[in-house]
Order: sequence, then structure tokens, then C-alpha cells
Amino acid sequence: MLFSTLSPEWQSELASIRGQIDEIEAKLTGQEFLPAPANIFAALKLPPSKSRVLIVGQDPYPNPDHAMGLAFSVPSNVSRLPASLRNIFTELHADVGGTLRTNGDLTDWLDQGVVLLNRTLTLAPGESNSHLDLGWREITSYVIKVLEPHLAVAILWGRNAHEVAPLITESKVISGVHPSPLSAYRGFFGSKPFLQANEKLVRSGFTPISW
Repeated sequence: MLFSTLSPEWQSELASIRGQIDEIEAKLTGQEFLPAPANIFAALKLPPSKSRVLIVGQDPYPNPDHAMGLAFSVPSNVSRLPASLRNIFTELHADVGGTLRTNGDLTDWLDQGVVLLNRTLTLAPGESNSHLDLGWREITSYVIKVLEPHLAVAILWGRNAHEVAPLITESKVISGVHPSPLSAYRGFFGSKPFLQANEKLVRSGFTPISW
């Protein structure tokens, strides 16, 4: 069962909405979907108390080789990165310097307290936004409410992410356009979200992220 893939801390936090998660699981039964069931809640690896930064995406990558349960992330063996992730790494390099990142697996961010949460946690292979109305958005909104007291920063890129802004203390929010090739040149590049995030972390007494 999907609920059993959650850590004990998250099972406790989400106990009151377990029925909603079970309903979604019932709707998924017999269907092909991404990511694999064991990875649907991958973004919630750390307990809420260890979460410091929230980055919100839309839904998983529709490519079975890419979807891994972490927003914007792909497995480390993927050599040709999705365009949005390439743009994120381009801005990261311009923002904080260092070597241009080529490994698309963002698990190292997760391990430092960065929650890479999609608004919708599943989709049909090859069909972006196909599970938009399955009920995940109510679940992820609840997750964000649980996370909010522990967060120092929330990075919201694009329309889907901006919808959760009312759930988060305004001073924590870094809001911008989506890194997609369709919009990145309209304000994503040059926005310095990673530098801003680390500044907010330091002001809140936390260790900056090694992006």
C-alpha cells in the first residue's frame, strides 16, 4: 500500500488523510503510471523536522527513464537531461559558481533538507498533467502545511507552484517563472534563487545548502 511507503514520521503526520491516499491508490489500481509506487513519496524521505527548503514542481517527468519521485530530478544514469533541469543547472552555475553540474540526480539536495515536491505525484506515461484531478493536489497542499513551520525557504517556479504561496509565510517565499524553455528567458535566468535561498537559511540560523 502507498501509505506504508511513508516513513513512520510522515505516516503519523498524514494519518488524518490516509483515506484520501487510499482512494487515490484505488484509482491507480490496474493502470500504468509513473513513478514506481515505491517512489511516489520519495520527496518525503526526511521527517518534517529536518526539512529546510521546499521546491515545488508540477508533476513527474512523463518519460519512464526520468520519473523518480523528486521534482525536477532524474536518475544519475540519465545523460541527456530534460530541458528544464538543464536550465536550472545553468542558472545554478551563474548564481553560485563552481563547475556546471551534469548529474541530474538531486538526491544530494534532498539529503540536505530540500523537499523536491511535485503538486501532482503521478501521471500516465507520456501524458503530462494526466492525473491533475486524481486528488494529489489536496494531499500535497496538506504536506506543505505540515512542512511550513520547519521551512526557512520555499522556491516556487511557475503557475502550479505559485498556487501554494498562500500556505507559506510570505518572507520565506522565492517566487519566479518556470525553468522550462518556454519561459526561462522571461525571468528565470538571472533570478539567483539559490543564492537567495542560502541567504534566507543563514538568516534563520541554518547551514546553507551545498547546491
